[in-house]
Amino acid sequence: MARWVALLRGVNVNGITIRSADLAGVFRDLGYDDVRTVLASGNVVFSAEGPLPALQSTIEQALRDRFGYDAWIVLVPHDALAAILDGFPFDSAEDRHDYVLFGSDQDALDDLLADLPLDDTVEQVAPGTGVVYWSCPKGSSTDTAFAKRAGAARFKRTTTTRNANTLRKLL
Repeated sequence: MARWVALLRGVNVNGITIRSADLAGVFRDLGYDDVRTVLASGNVVFSAEGPLPALQSTIEQALRDRFGYDAWIVLVPHDALAAILDGFPFDSAEDRHDYVLFGSDQDALDDLLADLPLDDTVEQVAPGTGVVYWSCPKGSSTDTAFAKRAGAARFKRTTTTRNANTLRKLL
């Protein structure tokens, strides 16, 4: 049975509140095994059989039905997560936050990076396989050029961002 990580977009922000126990219950009700939620920000590790597109659409519909919001997730094979973290291309620093933006649509990731007016003295951005790596000063994760672009409505359905520290807890 394959192990997966479901990264929910927009959970426990903007009025969408989902308790971890309720979230885990949705995955268990779908028949998935070894369900574990991590933090209160929409991270679920679980085991299930099936192709990624079918799992993703099933989970999104179950979340919509149960919680009544326009649910979108990025689904990542669990065994790929360590490699994604190992591939982080920037040096960590005490005064910075390291993030990985996950995407379920390569065209959206390409659009996200196209002609990005980046000040590399402030933030660092690099593409990866199915992800974009991002490092920014602490306290600026909503107001840098990349943060503003990534927050645009056109990326809502296909991307979600996680702090590298959160990702390590999913391993």
